[in-house]
Amino acid sequence: MKRANGTGMIFKIKGGSRRKPWRVRITVGWEFNELTGKSKQIIKTLGYYATRREAEMALNEYLEEPYNISDKDITFSELYEKWSDSYFPTLSGVSSERTITSAYRYMHPIYNMKVRDIRVRHLEGCLQDGYVIPDRGKEKGKKRYASACTKGRMKSVFNLMFDYALKYDIIKTNYARNFDLGKEAAEQKRRDQKPISIFTNDELGLLWENLGKIKFVDMILVGIYSGWRPQELSILKLEDIDLENNTFFGGLKTEAGKNRYVPIHPLIRELVVRRYEEAVEANSKFLFNDPEGQRGTTLTYDKYRNRFNKVMTRLGMTHRPHETRHTFSTLAKAYDMRDNVRRLIIGHSIVDFTDRVYTHPLLEELQSEMGKIGKWYPYGVTPEPVVDDKGEDE
Repeated sequence: MKRANGTGMIFKIKGGSRRKPWRVRITVGWEFNELTGKSKQIIKTLGYYATRREAEMALNEYLEEPYNISDKDITFSELYEKWSDSYFPTLSGVSSERTITSAYRYMHPIYNMKVRDIRVRHLEGCLQDGYVIPDRGKEKGKKRYASACTKGRMKSVFNLMFDYALKYDIIKTNYARNFDLGKEAAEQKRRDQKPISIFTNDELGLLWENLGKIKFVDMILVGIYSGWRPQELSILKLEDIDLENNTFFGGLKTEAGKNRYVPIHPLIRELVVRRYEEAVEANSKFLFNDPEGQRGTTLTYDKYRNRFNKVMTRLGMTHRPHETRHTFSTLAKAYDMRDNVRRLIIGHSIVDFTDRVYTHPLLEELQSEMGKIGKWYPYGVTPEPVVDDKGEDE
């Protein structure tokens, strides 16, 4: 029976032995010919099917909920490009983008798969078997499989990408949300986590002794006595440094962390002023710069981490960049800084409901509490590290 105009065509391809001989074609638009003054249908193939019944079902499904036929065969890598183009502008900074792009590198086993063909087994297999081959460092040229933390990030990216695909009718089912990482991955993550190691009194002394002798020691000290995340510290702008009122302004990642004031501790004010003057002279809008940088003077987290590690090697220390932040938090606790003030300064959400709703410390109070912190831990003893909310510290 002939179908009504505009409702598609179903016909059987003659000749040969085909597994799917039934072809469905649909009108996706019209093209106007200025010479003839007539319009012509733009027809595309919806698909090929084994039986007429399957072809009719596919066509009826399309007519009931039309979708962009060009997205029908979109691959995983093409979906990533579409999704990231819309998602990345919503992120707070390049560090968040880097977290996603790093996780995406492990997903290459499914780059060329059609999204509509991807099922739970493919996603789980990617988490299990995905790897990268570093082109530098100790693991250069060797396969590096995803750690538990990386698997968690991969799973989050899967969720967001397939949410996008579902929203735009590229898929009918979000298989990414039909499974979780399970107990084994959680246990691996627990095993993979490295213990926090804060700077000791002796190490703080060594840093101060080498101020002006080793490059970037000053930046490490600013991190220790301010509590900024390393990626926040790297991108502080001059316009957000108020030397008259002794404050920084900035922040990334969480709602509590964004757009926060941090008092400039008296111990590091001279270091900040010096960096500020150098930035002005170099015509840079950022507080921290590297005039000898091979890829520009502006610092990123990766550049800072590289310079941080060089300082640690020179001084015989084994710390990681985020441990400056844990050191600040531990110093603050050791000197009895009010906990809600400490959490405001480091950009953590305030847990206590009363503190969150009824108490909003003024800038003077933040500066007063910051001033409690001394150069060393009190009583000459390095306390146990203060580790706050999971997910907010890093």
